[in-house]
Amino acid sequence: MPKLEINIPHSLTKDEALTRIKTFLPQLKEQNSDKIKDLEESWNGNTGEFKFKISGFKVSGTLQVGENFVLINGELPFVALLFRSTIEETIRTKAMELLEKK
Repeated sequence: MPKLEINIPHSLTKDEALTRIKTFLPQLKEQNSDKIKDLEESWNGNTGEFKFKISGFKVSGTLQVGENFVLINGELPFVALLFRSTIEETIRTKAMELLEKK
């Protein structure tokens, strides 16, 4: 499966970034409830694991929150390879919105 790696910088405290990023997948599912199904997410400290189906295809990966970054690693189904840049941009934009200092 093709890999996806997105590194998003932030200027929040690690705890604040973690609190905000934990809302990322539930919000994504809510906004795309017609496409995203079977979301599972678990956290151990500052690292989360996730898996879900999007349009019937399985996606899985991890979220890691650091002092000044959030790293999202995932595996995309081969059929999603054509949409990789769109997927990356959508994830990056949404994550950056969540991590924006207010």
